[in-house]
Amino acid sequence: MSQNAISRRFSVAPMMDWTDRHCRFFLRLLSKDALLYTEMVTTGALLHGDTARFLRHDESEHPLALQLGGSNPQELAACARLAEQAGYDEVNLNVGCPSDRVQNNMIGACLMGHPALVAECVKAMLDAVSIPVTVKHRIGINGRDSYAELCDFVGQVREAGCRSFTVHARIAILEGLSPKENREIPPLRYEVAAQLKQDFPDLELILNGGIKTLDECQAHLQTFDGVMLGREAYHNPYLLAQVDQELFGRDTPVISRSEALLALRPYIERHLADGGSMHHITRHVLGLAQGFPGARRFRQLLSVDIHKTQAPLALLDQSIELLQGR
Repeated sequence: MSQNAISRRFSVAPMMDWTDRHCRFFLRLLSKDALLYTEMVTTGALLHGDTARFLRHDESEHPLALQLGGSNPQELAACARLAEQAGYDEVNLNVGCPSDRVQNNMIGACLMGHPALVAECVKAMLDAVSIPVTVKHRIGINGRDSYAELCDFVGQVREAGCRSFTVHARIAILEGLSPKENREIPPLRYEVAAQLKQDFPDLELILNGGIKTLDECQAHLQTFDGVMLGREAYHNPYLLAQVDQELFGRDTPVISRSEALLALRPYIERHLADGGSMHHITRHVLGLAQGFPGARRFRQLLSVDIHKTQAPLALLDQSIELLQGR
């Protein structure tokens, strides 16, 4: 698949514990065009753990990207090959996660301090596969947050062959802040990302961080090549139902909330038949009723009552009824 075959105009961010295969299957029911990302998978987990489980996905999830965490070029190349063999449309390197657990293994945002190593990793991956290799990064890390250092990072990684960068427009503070605080405390600086797009016009630049509405997406798309939404897309997933029409110009009908949940039912039935629990899937749909009078009841059915019932599908049908006409 060529570098241009995937549209990154709108994507849903990789989010640990959230963007698993069940979440992605559900989000795909709402939007056909959004690019979806896996949770970050470390090279160690993929090479030495349950590889098949980490790579598992449903065909309907495409376009789909695998996000990797690691800093060893050979291991990343091996993982990129596994991703390509498993049918992923893109491999993305995480240079933005600020958690100390990953820092100790030289994964995530701390790599912004090592641009030559990131360039080496990207080159090794590009040499190993024919699918696109992209990088998701911050605008800096504490102690290395000048614009010149950001340009040095992007410049070196571009030289290695990377053509698409997703910029979370905040710095990461590597000591003293939790990952959650790192998503909220460092201020958003869209103007820094915009300057980067101006100075590297040949690169595809995707903006990430704090975007909440499709109107904001439209505004950012005047400057950037794409937008990536994280928490908002998860907590208010129905936002995705308008994406294909509003951002991709499709004339397909917009799926209703109840239709989306009804379309998820056969998938849930299969999961139950395989011995899975309905909660594995329905925990990702709790935001579907956001802003409705019945929202609390909806969430209670699918997050509390679900653990007390012998008939999970009956609860699902009740939930679908609550959404009727929505």
